[in-house]
Amino acid sequence: MLKLLTTFRVVYETRNFSRTAELLFLSQPAVSNQVKQLERELGVTLFERNGRKEMKPTKQAELLYERALILLEEWQETQQQLLDEQNKEEVCRIVASHTFAVYLLPKLLKYVLPKHPKINFIISYANSYDALNQVAKHEADFGFIEKPLETAGVQRFALMDDELVIAGDPESKLWLVRESTSGVFHYTQRYFEEKNIQGKKMLVKSNEVIAALLKEGVGCSILSKRAVPETVPMKSLTYHRKFYLIQRTNLVSENLQSIAKEILIYNEFYKKKDEKC
Repeated sequence: MLKLLTTFRVVYETRNFSRTAELLFLSQPAVSNQVKQLERELGVTLFERNGRKEMKPTKQAELLYERALILLEEWQETQQQLLDEQNKEEVCRIVASHTFAVYLLPKLLKYVLPKHPKINFIISYANSYDALNQVAKHEADFGFIEKPLETAGVQRFALMDDELVIAGDPESKLWLVRESTSGVFHYTQRYFEEKNIQGKKMLVKSNEVIAALLKEGVGCSILSKRAVPETVPMKSLTYHRKFYLIQRTNLVSENLQSIAKEILIYNEFYKKKDEKC
């Protein structure tokens, strides 16, 4: 059954038997037969097929997908517990938005790492939408995002505030802007509309590159105050946003549950420290 659920999960995510076969190193007929076998055992139809390629999951498939993610993770956790804990490290996968990853995550990890010496942390960064998608698909355990995004099977907790400012040459007519999926893009567009700004815009898909350009006196940009280099002038705005922690609704591992609690404890400590400053 676990093999069938694994195949079903990939088919659900790819909507394609051929792609699933490639990812699982199976033949396409084998993938099709496993899905049919699962449908027979459950007594439901999981996919509506229109032609050879188009596939649409049924409501039963959507329900099964959410449960399959939990069941497969519980099985992985069971396997983990059966291994020698002294020789096998548990993994905690964290994905964070660019600003949080660079300016806040290192301090958070400094607090969390000593409490979990046997945990192997894997860190990556992505925009808020991709981070949410990774957590929803159980490809990451925790995510830190810059937008109040939601989806099924994922919990969201509000964290510390973030102040946005205009950084760079105030006389410049060149604006350095992030891509539309970036957390700061909404505020940039809002400012342009409020001030009727029609100047030249350069798309830069990295806060670090924007900061480096600003240090060289190139253009101006709306950034997190945390990301502005010390030598770059900045102007306050009325824009504030929050960072958010996202995690799966059902965390099977006791260690991951503990890490989740410690993140929230650190956040409260950080906010109190920030208020005093």
